[in-house]
Amino acid sequence: MPKNKPHSGASKRFKVTGSGKVQRLQAGRKSGAAFASAPTTGSRKKHRRNAGEVTVDKADVPRVKKMLGL
Repeated sequence: MPKNKPHSGASKRFKVTGSGKVQRLQAGRKSGAAFASAPTTGSRKKHRRNAGEVTVDKADVPRVKKMLGL
């Protein structure tokens, strides 16, 4: 039986908390961010709203955990 290897892309994008919840980065952060080449793109409100991490939707958790090798 071969070893179960985690998906390398998924391991960079998701993390599992101590209680078993799966977290991801908030979407919409890459384009028009304050730290991008155009610093005036997007409002401050948008940057605050897109900051931080959110939990993965319940329907996607089994698939993400399988990709992480859990």
